[in-house]
Amino acid sequence: MKYWIGIDGGGTKTAFALSAADGVPIQTLATTGCSYQVLGVEAVVNILRKDTARLLSQAGVEWSDCAGCCIGLPCYGENPEIDSFIVKQMEKAFAPVPVHIVNDAEVGWAGSLECHEGIHVVAGTGSIAFGRGCDGQSARSGGWDEFYGDEGSCYWVGRQAMSLFSKEADGRAPKGALYDIVRKECGLLRDFYFTHVVKESYAPYRTEVAAFQKYACQAAEAGDHAAAELYREAARELALMVRAIKKQLRFSTDIVDVSYFGGLFKAGELILKPFREEVEALDCNLKPPCRTATEGALLLAIKYFNA
Repeated sequence: MKYWIGIDGGGTKTAFALSAADGVPIQTLATTGCSYQVLGVEAVVNILRKDTARLLSQAGVEWSDCAGCCIGLPCYGENPEIDSFIVKQMEKAFAPVPVHIVNDAEVGWAGSLECHEGIHVVAGTGSIAFGRGCDGQSARSGGWDEFYGDEGSCYWVGRQAMSLFSKEADGRAPKGALYDIVRKECGLLRDFYFTHVVKESYAPYRTEVAAFQKYACQAAEAGDHAAAELYREAARELALMVRAIKKQLRFSTDIVDVSYFGGLFKAGELILKPFREEVEALDCNLKPPCRTATEGALLLAIKYFNA
């Protein structure tokens, strides 16, 4: 029996799966993030090789039993020289197993829509959208950089929530639930101590800024209308990516399927309701993901190496 390996690499976590030809995982593994921009290419290659070996060992499968591996990596496809170096290093590390490397948004699409035409939106620490049309052509939107992009992501909402707290604190906006939640969670004796807390505990760490989004969620659920508006703004930003991809690709149906992944959607209807309204206005249908991104990597591996 032949096996396939699927890897969904992310900035904060990496998920591995092993399957036979049906694409159903028989062994899974979750580890830390694998962003080469943070760790360096060689470190990422070593981590993925080591953890894949652990996955295979747990399943009692040899490298020689595997027909192929698909790896979704953050930031892949943005620098031709680095992309080429990544491919060469991965091919060496994973030999004798052939590898197919794509952007992590593509494995998300493959899982959420089971490789069918449509558009997939990721709103996690960062934000990005990937779509594939009826003719096999693909397009991407968003996913630029948190400094000037990543609109609609947890990081983006986290920053907006920090700004909203400052406005509620100094009177530029009415005090809502966010004000009390942040004061308590950050242990603020004075409002202006927030500046020090942000500089020391949040600004240097992308994932911590993204995690601050949860306070906006708590505040919105407690009735803070300004905090709830942050999710409506995020929905509008995510919908812009959907619109951009829809314009670039050809689809076989008038109503295009749009699916989603990412931590922002853990806010439930706070984000899903406005996002659904936005995509429906674009003649799209919002649908829950069919499979995980890791399973998407498996499906791509099977498709790519089973031709």
